[in-house]
Amino acid sequence: MAARKRASAADTKPSPPPQTQETTTQIDPPIAPPKKSLIFKFCLFFSIPYFYLLYQHYTIEQELRRSILINASLCVTGFFLTQRMIPVASRYVLKRGLFGFDINKKGTPQGTVEVPESLGIVVGIVFLVLAILFQYFNFTADSNWLVEYNAALASICFMILLGFVDDVLDVPWRVKLLLPSIAALPLLMAYAGHTTIIIPKPLISYVGQEVLDLGWVYKLYMGLLAVFCTNSINIHAGLNGLEVGQTVVIASAILIHNLMQIGASSDPEYKQAHAFSIYLVQPLLATSLALLSYNWYPSSVFVGDTYTYFAGMTMAVVGILGHYSETLLIFFLPQVLNFLLSLPQLSGYVKCPRHRLPRFNPETGLLTGTRDGTLINFYLRMVGPKSEKMLCIHLLLVQALGCCFCFMLRYLLAGWYK
Repeated sequence: MAARKRASAADTKPSPPPQTQETTTQIDPPIAPPKKSLIFKFCLFFSIPYFYLLYQHYTIEQELRRSILINASLCVTGFFLTQRMIPVASRYVLKRGLFGFDINKKGTPQGTVEVPESLGIVVGIVFLVLAILFQYFNFTADSNWLVEYNAALASICFMILLGFVDDVLDVPWRVKLLLPSIAALPLLMAYAGHTTIIIPKPLISYVGQEVLDLGWVYKLYMGLLAVFCTNSINIHAGLNGLEVGQTVVIASAILIHNLMQIGASSDPEYKQAHAFSIYLVQPLLATSLALLSYNWYPSSVFVGDTYTYFAGMTMAVVGILGHYSETLLIFFLPQVLNFLLSLPQLSGYVKCPRHRLPRFNPETGLLTGTRDGTLINFYLRMVGPKSEKMLCIHLLLVQALGCCFCFMLRYLLAGWYK
């Protein structure tokens, strides 16, 4: 979901008069150049602690470190390829009528600009190419992880396809809830890992055992997690840069968490599970940063439901196969809060409008919170009107604080909770 209004038949411009010999060929206006300085600052801010953990703080096996660096090298290539392909794809989607108008700029000249949407398809395709090519460098034909790796890619690919179908056909939101469960089927059918959970130490005396096998219930939980992650990214949206920005923050936290778990563990299987997560999240982060350079305020492209479904499914997949779904849910704390605020409207108890966005005042250029149940509106009602750019920055800081809270919680409960 993006802060846009789809073009309808009523919005369609009348057909131009027949061209004469004097009529010049119309050239599609180019989109704004990428915001490279923003991406450079983030990369510098993130890479310092990331590579410090990889090279200095923890002793990581040379072979594992080599695989992570090969994956990172492919991601650099993927970043520039995505950044190159987005303007090309933008021209094609505009020709096919896949554009929208920015609702949060209604009443201003920017609100009348046709913004190409569904550009998440570019990110998804580049991501899949990177993930498939990486198999050549890391997995052997008899690798235990190869089946689950390909099943994960199948689910992600399925979700990209369904997301693009949603962008083109504008599927009703009730149907959208079912799409992730369909896309998760390849992963659930190929999953051969354990279906047990470790009982928290304070509850062992009540349950009577330390490890509990959930069987098919665990796979049901996996499917529900995929549904939540994909839809939670999709409904916590509506501002330039928010969908991609929250993905970048969560993906960065996931990578830090993976390195910390690899460095602190001596179990080879546990290390491989978190390395598996890194192999998928690094391409997600790289391609998302390329998209963010165009989607940051003022946005020159919209990501569409294709991207939000793709990003949510990718993070759900790594959380499931990396066996850290509890940590992933805490990383998604703002999304959980947004879901709880949205529940009355999503359930039909309270009337739910098509766009649950804040109200834009063209005279002041500020957004004001409405009574709709979203985290965006709730935050605006708490702190007062904000510009779209500052509101997005504040919400991403809330996302980052939620991730920091997760790390602190894991540190405080280590040895007591599990």
